[in-house]
Parts: sequence; structure tokens; C-alpha cells
Amino acid sequence: MLNDRYRWRKLPTGRERDPSMNSERTLIVAIVFLAIGLGMIFGYTHGSVNFSAAYPVSGASLQVAINTTGMPAMAGFAATLLGAVLLAAALVQAILGQVLMPEDTSRRESSPIP
Repeated sequence: MLNDRYRWRKLPTGRERDPSMNSERTLIVAIVFLAIGLGMIFGYTHGSVNFSAAYPVSGASLQVAINTTGMPAMAGFAATLLGAVLLAAALVQAILGQVLMPEDTSRRESSPIP
């Protein structure tokens, strides 16, 4: 009897959610892959950065030379590419999750405001 009276206080658990449109995990994995990929590319870089300021401003220049060789170049590019694809997938999942989200009719029926 007591459980029936307080059933409305039960909070939803993670198992009751729809796992098909869970963009949070995809976003976390995408950020991890992007960080690993860019970290490998820039961590093993042999390059230089040049900046020259000039007057008139049209003579100013910024030159960035990045040269990463070997396994970090290949693995970094692959991880960055995978992270970008997962980031796009998380964006699509988030948009579809908002568009296809079922309406909550229980709040609408019990609302005192018409």
C-alpha cells in the first residue's frame, strides 16, 4: 500500500532511457579521439612558427610549418579523422534525439493551468 502511494516519486534510472539516441557517450569518445590525434600530431612536430608585423598591415604575415613523421603522423591523422567522424555522428544523434523525442503527456494532463 505504501509503495503505491509514493510510486510517483520514483526517479527514472539509466536503464529506462532509450539507448538508441545516446549522444553523450559518442561525444565523449569523439573528444578523446580528437585529443589523442591532435596531441600525437603536435607532440611529435618538428617545425617552426614565424610572425612578422609590418606597416602597412597588408605586409604582416604568419607562417606555420608543421612536420610530423613516422607512426605519430599516421596514427594521429587516423585518430583525428575518427574523432571528427564521431563528432559529426554525435551531432546527428543529438538532433534526432531532440526531434524524435516522445512528448511527456503525464505533466500536461496533471497541470492545473489549461
